[in-house]
Formats: sequence, structure tokens, C-alpha cells
Amino acid sequence: MKLLDHLEEWLIILLMGGATLIVFVSVLHRYASGYEIPVVQDWLLSLNFGWTQELCIILFVWMAKFGAAYGVRTGIHVGVDVLVNRLSDSRRAKVILFGLLAGALFTAIVATLGTRFVWENGAHYAYLSTLGLDTGDLPQGPTTPDLEWPTWIVYLAVPLGSTLMCFRFLQVAYGFLRTGELPQHDHGHVEGLTEDPLPVDVNIYDMDDNLHFRDLKHRPVGESGKSGDSDQEGRPS
Repeated sequence: MKLLDHLEEWLIILLMGGATLIVFVSVLHRYASGYEIPVVQDWLLSLNFGWTQELCIILFVWMAKFGAAYGVRTGIHVGVDVLVNRLSDSRRAKVILFGLLAGALFTAIVATLGTRFVWENGAHYAYLSTLGLDTGDLPQGPTTPDLEWPTWIVYLAVPLGSTLMCFRFLQVAYGFLRTGELPQHDHGHVEGLTEDPLPVDVNIYDMDDNLHFRDLKHRPVGESGKSGDSDQEGRPS
């Protein structure tokens, strides 16, 4: 499980780093080829960088799909929960759990339909041809305009990203069921900046932005749970 803890971060870093490098080289090539340097200019003009924009778009599509899974795991996704947070602990637990399982179901459906689309869009043909088997009447599938890659490779981001997102929904739901806690993300926190400690008499939970479901364990100070709604550890009953 530890291998999956930071899977999205590594994928996003690789995709973003690749897109940044490609854009940098493309811009550098565009400006450098404008200088009349013997031999070098002719060599630069012979290089074709017309595919860079298309590849960057593909990388950002993949980045968005895995970024959505990262958002589920870290609690970044925004949700309007004014009414949910006003419910008692037991009812709020059921509503939150229902929302998480509904998200898992939705992403599972998207992953299933996406896999079917990718398979019928050329992946089936590529699989059989790679194994040297008869492809029959299966279509080879379209290709991208500039890179001339099979489009099913691009669309593969949908089933892969949705599957990982479904897994994160189930992971968060399981953790909430056990501990009553949800992933917390501080939108005002910036990595690398030191923050002065808050005074001890300040209630940080007074600044609830009503943008995320409040879990059961981290309730505002002074708010007492109703008897029977949750146990002493904040676990949903």
C-alpha cells in the first residue's frame, strides 16, 4: 500500500516536468533558428518541432486525470456542505459515506466505459497484432494529427485515471469508517514558508469555510456530540 501513497505525485511530477522541458526546447529552437549561423541554422531548420503542442496537450490531459485522484486522496476537491455539517454525527456520517461510495461507483462506471471505448478504438487491434494473431475485421483505429500516435493511447488516461480515482474514494471511505476522519487540506498553507504558532486561546475551527465535509473527529472546540451519535474516538456509529 505504501507504494500507492504518493503515486499521483510522482506521475504528475513526471508529466509536468516532461511538458515543461518540451515547451522549453520548442521555444529555444524557435528563437535559435532565427539566427543566421552557418550550418547551425540549416540544421535547426531541418528539425521538426510541430508535434510539441499536441504532445503537451496529451500530457496535460493525463495530468488532469491523475490530479483528480490526487484531489480525492488529499481532500482538495471542493464541495458545498452547509447542510451536511448541520446534521447530527450519525446522520452526517451516513451522508458522507454515501457521497464517497457514490463517487466510487461513478468513477468505476467511467473506468468501465472508458476501458470499453479504448478497447474498441484500436487497443484490441494493437493487442492482437503485437501477439502476431489474426486481427480479422477489427479497425486499426484513428491516429493523432501530428504525432500519428494511435488515439487509444491518449484515451487510456480515462480508464487509468478513473480507476485510481475509484480506488481513492474507497480508500477514503474505509478510513472514514474506521476513524471518522476525512483528508484535510489547508488551502492557505504554502510549502517552505514558516508560520508563527497560533496563540493557545485561538479556536482555529471557528474559521470553517463550509467548503469541505467536516469529519467526526475534528469537530469545532466546544461542540458536543449528541449521545449515541458517535463513540469517544469519533467513530461513526
